[in-house]
Amino acid sequence: MPSPWNEPGRAPAIMGILNVTPDSFSDGGRFYSVDEALSHARKMVSEGAQLIDIGGESTRPGALRQPAATQMQRVLPVIRALRLGLEAETVISVDTTSAEVARAALDAGADMINDVSAGRESPDMLALAAERRVPIVLMHMQGQPETMQDDPRYDDVVAEVRDFLAGRALAALDAGIDRCNIVLDPGIGFGKRRQDNIALLAALPTLVDLGYPLLLGTSRKRFMGSLCATRQPRDLLGATCATSALAAISGVSIVRVHDVEANRQAAEVAWVIAQAGANRPARFDEVRPRG
Repeated sequence: MPSPWNEPGRAPAIMGILNVTPDSFSDGGRFYSVDEALSHARKMVSEGAQLIDIGGESTRPGALRQPAATQMQRVLPVIRALRLGLEAETVISVDTTSAEVARAALDAGADMINDVSAGRESPDMLALAAERRVPIVLMHMQGQPETMQDDPRYDDVVAEVRDFLAGRALAALDAGIDRCNIVLDPGIGFGKRRQDNIALLAALPTLVDLGYPLLLGTSRKRFMGSLCATRQPRDLLGATCATSALAAISGVSIVRVHDVEANRQAAEVAWVIAQAGANRPARFDEVRPRG
């Protein structure tokens, strides 16, 4: 399957978030049934999502870990339904740190792995991605979800995250993963203070310069609420759109969001303007038309 984020001269691909968990930070329990999950996935695709990321374990700060059996019970029926119910070109991603879950998800029809531990938690994860020749997202996180926001500290957050991602990319190459299948993620909100998140967002071009597709996930993250006097994650659509626009002008390849339509618009308009500013005027047909 061609990777939508590797198409040259395009705005960022949109990854829609589909949590099938009872405890995710902003939408836990909303899409817990297969029918509800499929309906929401179809809605996100109709709004412009090219990828759907399915998670069966919450990674919000303080979240309790879930055994592989529980994750599989949650995600496998949804993946099977999506594989049958969505267009073939829609990329289905499984959000897990467990190689056992990832393997079962790929068998059920998933196309991609999104691992917030960057392949460190499950020793077989990188080998699995190499064996199946599938894309894998490798994310930076300080600590574990249960404790990652317990006073995280960095001397130079941009340099440390950049070095970590470069090292995990090399580990993936050494495991036999094709370079085009390696996607990096700075892990906004994962073991980082507000100032760390801001510094990483300001330095996105530096991370893009590593030479791998970069994924950005800021959707409804609480740190943004402190920047715009907004308390509830569900009310942070405008803040999320601002970071999606920033991602587009910074060279990010994928933005991972809950609210597809608004973020797609923000990313595509910002990208067209950035191309014009760089004396590379974009043809209007380079922005994916929606019905």
